[in-house]
Amino acid sequence: MPVRTSDSSVSGRGRGVGLGLALLSAVAFGGSGVAAKPLIEAGLDPLHVVWLRVAGAALVMLPLAVRHRALLRRRPGLLAGFGLLAVAGVQACYFAALSRIPVGVALLIEYLAPALVLGWVRFVQKRPVTRAAAVGVVLAVGGLACVVEVWSGLGFDALGLLLALGAACCQVGYFVLSDQGSDAGDEAPDPLGVIAYGLLVGAAVLTVVARPWTMDWSVLQGTASMDGRPVAAVVLLAWIVLVATVVAYVTGVISVRRLSPQVAGVVACLEAVIATVLAWVLLGEHLSAPQIAGGAIVLVGAFIAQSSTPSKGSEQPVASGGPERALSRRGTSA
Repeated sequence: MPVRTSDSSVSGRGRGVGLGLALLSAVAFGGSGVAAKPLIEAGLDPLHVVWLRVAGAALVMLPLAVRHRALLRRRPGLLAGFGLLAVAGVQACYFAALSRIPVGVALLIEYLAPALVLGWVRFVQKRPVTRAAAVGVVLAVGGLACVVEVWSGLGFDALGLLLALGAACCQVGYFVLSDQGSDAGDEAPDPLGVIAYGLLVGAAVLTVVARPWTMDWSVLQGTASMDGRPVAAVVLLAWIVLVATVVAYVTGVISVRRLSPQVAGVVACLEAVIATVLAWVLLGEHLSAPQIAGGAIVLVGAFIAQSSTPSKGSEQPVASGGPERALSRRGTSA
């Protein structure tokens, strides 16, 4: 009995640490847009901010890429697809959207991705989905209508909304790719290695697209305005690279290893809420009551949709957790 009590205590502490890491990951990811938007408003092109974020994070995680270099031979297609969609596509569309619409709205639209994954499963893979999943999709779409206030003629920039939706579509690719190799057991690709190479591929692609040699590097030597308060641009960049990318990915992966994917997915949903609150406090982006209510409905709908996992024997892909967490669940089998 004493031994069992000790084991239970250790397990409880491990779960507590996992929850803390998952929350830290959500806070780190949620702060990316808040730190990026002042840099964009200071004169940096959104694509240049994306390139700085991805290239900087790729450089930091380069040792992990070297450690998992066998993935280049075993999973070249997965690494290329992950880098193109989950890294370059999501980040480019999201940051471009930030230059036209509020941070909270952009992130909330991104969180339609779990619902879109279910559409992929139902209509492309032609597999059945649960009633709860369908309810989640309806709630998410209804909540989005409130967020954009369709009754007022789409008050937000239409292109910004389309860019945010593009980020959500790229996340669908992320979820589909993250399911590759899930039945490989111990041979499943290590999530840290895939993330590291995804950043490297994304950085290479974005280098061609963003053309960083045309960037106004002098912006990084000055300050950016955060709701009227000057902040050193290099500090904001350091936060985006080290905290909002590297720390966020690493803590997210470790938290999933300590928790079930379902529990980590619940905490991951806090990312959109945290981003909205941070944008409200730090950037002065006030949302109306219907938009706040709509955002809550989007989160509820996305959570219901991604929580509708298939039974154990099913081959249906599972969309659980936020975009940065879905791949990390593969680590539970490694």
